[in-house]
Amino acid sequence: MVITMNLPNKLTILRMALVPFFVFFTLADFIPHHLLIAGLIFGAASYTDHLDGKIARRDNLITNFGKLMDPLADKIMVMSALVCFVETGFANVWFVLLIMIREFAVTSIRLIAVENGKVIPANGWGKAKTVSQIVAICVIFLLQYVLELHALGLIALPAYETLQAVFYWIGFALMGVAALLAAISGVIYAKDSAALFRDR
Repeated sequence: MVITMNLPNKLTILRMALVPFFVFFTLADFIPHHLLIAGLIFGAASYTDHLDGKIARRDNLITNFGKLMDPLADKIMVMSALVCFVETGFANVWFVLLIMIREFAVTSIRLIAVENGKVIPANGWGKAKTVSQIVAICVIFLLQYVLELHALGLIALPAYETLQAVFYWIGFALMGVAALLAAISGVIYAKDSAALFRDR
């Protein structure tokens, strides 16, 4: 496969390059406002996902490299954030495990397809799954940063323990939706892939 380093593909690579930075700041609780910094980096990385696809479609710069690496970059970005959330207690481990199983399964199918000269682009359900995960992660970053501001003494939250529980359940619900969409899109992806391999 000939790799064309056009602008959308460079943005995809940039998204992957930002992953170590937001992982570091997510876990670096010794740095004040670390969750704000991590959230901003994650938000910037997520925006490149929207931008690279928009530019590729607008300027007819869609390549096989982009079809393969764009969803892979999304997986690396999201999985890194979710692993950090499990470590920090921000996300339910079972939801994260379900999402990770789906992502590893789909990535394996993609690699098998590439070996057989086929590239399987993301479908609508897969894109909805990715959006739901990014929204869940961004909201969790925001809610946890509000709690961090309280811990730093910069704001005073009334009924702190109650709000802490409410914020957790909001994150729980959002991650539940993301896990459900991951499961649905994974099943649809498996069916579509099976049909593709039968047609070769």
